[in-house]
Order: sequence, then structure tokens, then C-alpha cells
Amino acid sequence: MRFVRICRLLSARSASLALPRHEKTIRRSMASDPSTGEPTRFDFLVIGGGSGGLAGARRAAELGAKTAVIENHKLGGTCVNVGCVPKKVMWNAAVHAEYLHDHSDYGFDVENVRFSWETLKAKRDAYVSHLNRIYRNNLDKAKIQTIHGHATFTNDPEPTVEVNGRKYTAPHILIATGGQPSVLSDAEVPGAHLGITSDGFFELERLPKRSVIVGAGYIAVEMAGILSTLGSKTSLVIRQTGVLRNFDAFISTNCTKELQNTGVDLWKNSQVTSVSKKDSGLEVTIVTKDPEKKNDEEKISTIQEVDCLLWAIGRQPNTSGLNLTELGVDTDERGHIVVDEFQNTSRSGIYAVGDVCGKALLTPVAIAAGRKLAHRLFENKKDSKLDYSSIPTVVFSHPPIGTVGLTEEEAVKLKGKENVKIYKTSFTPMYYALTTRKSPCIMKLVCVGKEETVMGLHMQGLGCDEMLQGFAVAIKMGATKADFDRTVAIHPTSSEEFVTMR
Repeated sequence: MRFVRICRLLSARSASLALPRHEKTIRRSMASDPSTGEPTRFDFLVIGGGSGGLAGARRAAELGAKTAVIENHKLGGTCVNVGCVPKKVMWNAAVHAEYLHDHSDYGFDVENVRFSWETLKAKRDAYVSHLNRIYRNNLDKAKIQTIHGHATFTNDPEPTVEVNGRKYTAPHILIATGGQPSVLSDAEVPGAHLGITSDGFFELERLPKRSVIVGAGYIAVEMAGILSTLGSKTSLVIRQTGVLRNFDAFISTNCTKELQNTGVDLWKNSQVTSVSKKDSGLEVTIVTKDPEKKNDEEKISTIQEVDCLLWAIGRQPNTSGLNLTELGVDTDERGHIVVDEFQNTSRSGIYAVGDVCGKALLTPVAIAAGRKLAHRLFENKKDSKLDYSSIPTVVFSHPPIGTVGLTEEEAVKLKGKENVKIYKTSFTPMYYALTTRKSPCIMKLVCVGKEETVMGLHMQGLGCDEMLQGFAVAIKMGATKADFDRTVAIHPTSSEEFVTMR
């Protein structure tokens, strides 16, 4: 699931968000009567206490709806517990490690600096626990009932879920159960169970000496960068020649190169075929094919003494056990819940937001969609829906990537090559003027039509994570290349390159 600015979410008003007329009702017992089998009724029932579910629930409560949230794990979902938040903490630590290499170039003596993974993990976990408590307090203040357990839809005439033997129903039920890392079985790859996923990464008690990561998406790239930068000898196994293949080719090519430049051992055109456990650690067997040779010649290699094998091969929706078939909710071939532009499922009164839908797997997307849905249902804003175009996203690689809008390939396919004009640049940020360590910054604008409307912006380099948001606003507003050109540059910065491109 790509990453939210958690502080923005948590700085919500601390005053009660429920309207006074509901307070007495919501404080009553929220359990169905086992003797009658009658379900407890709400206005809005949310399955999943992650970012999207909580955002929708709190906004619905603010608008006067009697609301309950069902969650079988910790509040906050993937983002808070095993995603954006703890990942950003680890990335921040890795950035410190990078800067340590540059300190002497800027005149600082930093000999005998030591890093403690154990200290970092303890502080990170304490921070996450703190956020869990904040989420719980926010629900309590909003007079939202929290039900702990796993929800299963029943075969009752009206949509009803059962949790721990008790039934709950509402005219509006939101499914926001998110996703989980995909795993390989031992039948697919012998010994696959000896590896971990991104969830397991956050359980590591010490920094691995030898790491192998499998995957080419943003999670694989981020985990490889964190482990390598913090001192683990890291190999990244990818099936093709580059990482981030769904990104603009300019970004994919540069990120692949930067991974190698920062010390990651990149295994291209390769797959793990087996894993075995030895006294010295895991032994990972890899088969590599040369795409330029037509005889399908394969090279078999092993990486030994591995103490961390991490599978980052995608994510799958959390729909198991919901009994969606009984409910009549359509899913696609991968199990994602099919929704329309208003988050409606195929069953009236049942909605879905976030990663469980399989589209734009980003925390801010789930939050925005949940809130838009609440306004449509409880404020009679019939046209309230999320616009899924031009969604900005950041990959916390080393250096970070910022991207929004169409890739060059998408623009050409959509608008025709003759209607697309590309502006791009590559330079070394001023920060590296004094350092022996160098890392380029690359930038690209994808412009469309006679007006040269900026429909795509892509960059990788120091500070690109923080500079993207403002440019995303401009692109969402329909900014043209001329608008960029009319903007006075801020000097000396990297971002000024976007308004001085020729």
C-alpha cells in the first residue's frame, strides 16, 4: 500500500465529532441480543480500521451518522503499523547514514559513530503504539463504537455481518479491509516459507548482515535501499532489466542505476528457484537468463549465508472470510472488490474503498475516497466522489522519487506522439558541490497539445519527495508550460529547474 503524511491525519479536531442528538443512543449497549438474534443497527458500519475506513467513519460521525468500526487487528491499518509510518522512520535513519558519509566534506569530525538497530526499532515501535492509542481516542471522542473481531457477512435478508457470534447491520456498510503482502508457497518455490514479507521486515530484531530482496516494485526498492544504506550487504533479484517498470521509463532507468551506484547487488533477468536452510544461514538459488540469447541458456547461482530473504512481489486484497459470494459482491480475477466511480459495489448499500479495490494503492487515496463517500451518504452530496486522475506519489528510494500524472508512454498512447512534447534535465544538486559522494537529480515534464498543458511530472533526486506536493497542485489546476515559465525561480534550489526548462 505507497505512503501518507500521518501528522496531518492525526491533527484532527479533538472535540467530539458526533452530533449531540446521537450521544445517548450511541452510548447504549451495541451488541445484538443472542436470545432474539436481532442485529444491532447503525447508520454506517465500517469493516476495517485502516486509513480509509477510519476516515470515512469519522466523517460520517461528524455528519450525524451512528457509526461503528470493526477491526480484528490494530487500528491504523497497514500504513500505521507495517507501512508508510514505520517505513518512513527507517528511511529517515538511512538518510542519516547517507549524510554521515558527507560530514567530513563539510568539516565535521564524525569518527566512531555507531548505529543501533535495536534502539531505532524500540523507538519506532513505541511511536507506532502511540499512534494506535491516538486512533482509539479519536474514535471514542467521535462516539464511534469500536468492535474488535473478524466480520463475516451472513445470509440475512438485509446486509448483516457477524462478529464473535453477534450480528450488526446498517443501511450503509463500507468494506475497507485493505490488503496484505503476496506470498509464494513451497510448491511454487521450495523453501519459500523461510523468507519474510514487508510485514516481517518490521519484526526484525537486528540489522541483517546479508539480505536478499525479491521484487521490482516500490516496496522492494525502498526495502533494498534502507537495508543497504544502513549497512546490510543487499542483493535485489528482479525478473527483468529494471525496477519500477510501471513508472516513466526515465525514472525506471535512473532508479535502477542509482540502486547499483549505492551498493545494491542487482540481479537482472533472474528468479529465485529454491531456498534452503544451512547452519550458516539461508542458501538462495537463483536462475538467470540472458535475454539476448535465443537458446534459453540459463545460469544457476547461489547466494549463501543469507539472514534475511524478503519477498516483495506484490499485494493481495483482504477479502478472505468476508463471505462476499453470499452477499453478491463482485470481485475481479485477483479478488479485488469491483466498484464504480462512487465506490458502489454490485450490491446496493455496500461500498468499498482503499487497497481492497486494487486501484491507486495509496493511503491518501483511501482517506479521500472514504471522506467523499461519507459526504455523499450523509450530507446528500450526490456528486461527491474522488477524482482518481493526477494522483501524486513518492517512492522513498535513495534518492527519493516524486511523480504525478501521465508517463511519456501513457501520454503518447492517449494523445498521439505528435501532440506530446517532453522537457527534461539532469544535474547535480548544489549539496554535492563539496562532497565526494555524488547523486544526480533528474526531472521531466510531459506536455500535451498546443497549449503544452503539463500532464505529467517526474523526478528523482535529493528533496524530490518534499517538492512534489506544490507542483501536483499546479498540475491538478491545469498548469501549462507557459505557467511554469512565468514563475520566478527560487535560487539556489533543485526545484527551480522545473521553471527554467527549455
